[in-house]
Amino acid sequence: MRPDGDAYGCSLALSCALSAIGVKNCVCVESDCPSNLAFVEGIERVLKKPAFEAEIYIALDSADEARLGELASVFRAGTKKRITINLDHHISNTRYAEYNYMRECAANCMNVYALISYLGAPMDKMTAEYLLMGLLTDSGNFSHDDVGEEALLIASKLVAAGADIRKLNYELFKKQPRERAALYADVMSKMRFYHDGRFAVIVITQEQMQKHGANYGMTEGFVDFPLNVDTVEVAASLMEMKKGQYKISLRSKTYADVNQVASVYGGGGHIRASGCMLFGALEEVIDRLSYTVSQYLE
Repeated sequence: MRPDGDAYGCSLALSCALSAIGVKNCVCVESDCPSNLAFVEGIERVLKKPAFEAEIYIALDSADEARLGELASVFRAGTKKRITINLDHHISNTRYAEYNYMRECAANCMNVYALISYLGAPMDKMTAEYLLMGLLTDSGNFSHDDVGEEALLIASKLVAAGADIRKLNYELFKKQPRERAALYADVMSKMRFYHDGRFAVIVITQEQMQKHGANYGMTEGFVDFPLNVDTVEVAASLMEMKKGQYKISLRSKTYADVNQVASVYGGGGHIRASGCMLFGALEEVIDRLSYTVSQYLE
């Protein structure tokens, strides 16, 4: 559900590698491609449901079965008559498949890079570009505190294999339509602060999206901006999915564990980046979230 650049990157990269060694495969995602990733070559190959009956089903970059959305039932059937594999990097992973591999790292594309290397599949330009896209996306362009020597070493190998890091940086972090720029200004102008400025909240409403002709894909990265405020330790983006339903994205700067915050509401992810879903009136949702966050600001 609502996959990001890491999810698409590791899925498309593994698909390329499997095809290269003669393994028939397809990539499936229940959601439409987000507009910010429309530039990705080959993304049109992604299907809404499997094109054939497969022997192995692999869930990538999905911390729990619910994140598979409508495809969860397809994956679940596999636990009885097919092989299921869960390959992920989220600390909140629930080990829901027959075979589970969870290694916490900057991006799941790092795990898939290791798998492709183990399979002995060729690292061509397109595969390398998919992997670098995921690494750039989930590492915040190498700015997060889980970026270390391994991530940078893999990135250098991907660039050496032909990945265009300049193009990816532009497409992922700089290029934007006027609609996104207008929405961004509108949202940030209404930023709220709580707990002596340590908690910042932005709200993205359906009304704002319609006003500026924007879509969900254009909101990628919005939650990162409030962390630039010097007093802020935790930032939250509340995106209105429909009346009374908000998709919460959480980020922290140095010490707060937002995975624990998200887990209170059935979500999860990473210590510094997590998410969940909250229901209710906007002010009530903010109050509940603010109270929970306050428990992790000491």
